Amino acid sequence: MTHAARPLPTALLTEWGEQLDRVHPLPEYPRPQLVRSSYLNLNGVWQYAITPGGTTGGEAPGALDGYDGEIVVPFSPESLLSGVGRQVQPDETLHYRRTFHLDDDFSPADGRILLHFGAVDQRCAVEVNGVVVGEHVGGYLPFTIDITDAVAGRSHGAAHELLVRVTDPSDTTEYSRGKQQLDRGGIWYTAQSGIWQTVWIEAVPAAWVARLEYQANPMTGELTVTVHGGGALEQPATVRVIADGVVTAEGRAAAGHPLMLTIAEPRLWTPESPYLYDIEVEYGDDRVVSYTGLRSFGVGPDADGIPRLLLNGEPYFHAGVLDQGYWSDGLYTAPSDAAMVHDIRSMKELGFTMLRKHIKVEPLRWYHHADRLGMLVWQDAVNGGGRYNPVVITAPVLTPLRLDDRRHRAFKRTDAAARAHWRQELRDMVEHLHGVVSIAVWVPFNEGWGQFDAAEVTAELRALDPSRSIDHASGWHDQGAGDLTSLHVYFRRFRVPRRRPQTAHRALVVSEYGGYSQRLPEHSVTPREFGYKRFDDVDRLAAAFVRLHEEEIIPAIPRGLAAVVYTQLSDVEDESNGLLSYDRRVVKLPADVVRSVTERLRYSGRPAQIPPRGGSTEES
Repeated sequence: MTHAARPLPTALLTEWGEQLDRVHPLPEYPRPQLVRSSYLNLNGVWQYAITPGGTTGGEAPGALDGYDGEIVVPFSPESLLSGVGRQVQPDETLHYRRTFHLDDDFSPADGRILLHFGAVDQRCAVEVNGVVVGEHVGGYLPFTIDITDAVAGRSHGAAHELLVRVTDPSDTTEYSRGKQQLDRGGIWYTAQSGIWQTVWIEAVPAAWVARLEYQANPMTGELTVTVHGGGALEQPATVRVIADGVVTAEGRAAAGHPLMLTIAEPRLWTPESPYLYDIEVEYGDDRVVSYTGLRSFGVGPDADGIPRLLLNGEPYFHAGVLDQGYWSDGLYTAPSDAAMVHDIRSMKELGFTMLRKHIKVEPLRWYHHADRLGMLVWQDAVNGGGRYNPVVITAPVLTPLRLDDRRHRAFKRTDAAARAHWRQELRDMVEHLHGVVSIAVWVPFNEGWGQFDAAEVTAELRALDPSRSIDHASGWHDQGAGDLTSLHVYFRRFRVPRRRPQTAHRALVVSEYGGYSQRLPEHSVTPREFGYKRFDDVDRLAAAFVRLHEEEIIPAIPRGLAAVVYTQLSDVEDESNGLLSYDRRVVKLPADVVRSVTERLRYSGRPAQIPPRGGSTEES
């Protein structure tokens, strides 16, 4: 099947895009919770080519006779900041080439050289010095390739050649794609392809720290650390917990075995006081630094028996914003580290306490900033599935509808291999983000998009991570599982529903609402305006925002509403319903108006504390 190239939306530079260093974009260390001294960032100017003929992998990338030009990695070719500005089609192949040099720090006598990709959308094969070193399928999670043998035997300072071949079926298969769509429009955005997170190399000794796992009990100050080792050798690991530069706990355990440490006078992590402990780990010849926080999440009753979201054992209202993570110049890739900080800090300054990361997995640095700035995160899994059935996906907006999601054909989930791959991606995402301090809720499915077997998936997710709450079917097609009764309310007034006995233990949340729109032509990339209510001036928009909360949301909190997610953080292409413009240059609602509302949300969301020993909770 031939796919014609479609025109891309007009692009707008953000202030960070204007300052982009093409040679050294996004130079920061990409993995803040596991840092070691060896580090070579490969972001920058690469060669690229787009050729006819797609493939699912299996053959070597191979060098081309010629390339189309230069591309700035890690920006996708569809983005303005990449310097390309072209849509890669499913029947095309995207080729990358660059060379790199390794200094003495990357010549361990018996260690390994690891090549890391933050994310590549969607299928890729990698070659180093003419040797195929690895392949990967999936556009949202990192992967690592051992390239030691491929770079060995070359003289010191020699150039090494790195080739990457990528194909991206986008929304033509049932594999995960998020909100990308080749025929973009409305709530579906420009499909992007290829490398979109940092590419980097590190050297590790023969035995190295591959992963750190944390479990915290803030009430007792107990912190359990598990050091997962890499390599053929196993070594005992020494772990130190450091508070304000002073070692406050220390212990030693074998790799893969939990080590429980007790922290005297524990300082808890909250959005108001996001205290983080530094961690040092010694594992054989490996030395890494990390961090964590003492906090717990769950659902339990307040003094009136109403289920609430809990933070450190106490009810805590989540005043949230939907965060798509799209940028007017970088698409999936933020133009700089400071840009990521800007989004989180802007929402915090407006009084919000939570961001729902919507249908996207961000680079680890984004979560690091949420941890240190104090912003709760609800993390969505990335959806897949076939072309959506309007009866399943659209009708519930106006009419209550609850279908059994074991009917895979109705939910366009007939491809068993794609379902299995999605479940593996869910497991990999949870492992990848498990140590993030700020993640409070997992959201496996949204509005029926690619939904299947949600009750079974929830049970598996609970086994993987019992320390967080689960919104198993955000919006509609509730299967009776998870910790939240999760509603999306756009075209009708919100009323607190009558509690059913089978779900009385779940917290009530409005996980999407609002979406009030005002288009700013000079800050828009398309001529269309998509929103759930449209306003032609800021005064009318602000008045409607206040009225919505005063009449519908705030009165519902004492009656059981435990969290809200306003749509949305920024405009995205046709969608003009953001608190910020797409280019992040305008705060579209008066900041004092938003803060007056969020202050009342947080104040109204302070019900009486749960009894010290009362009620069943699901924290850890």
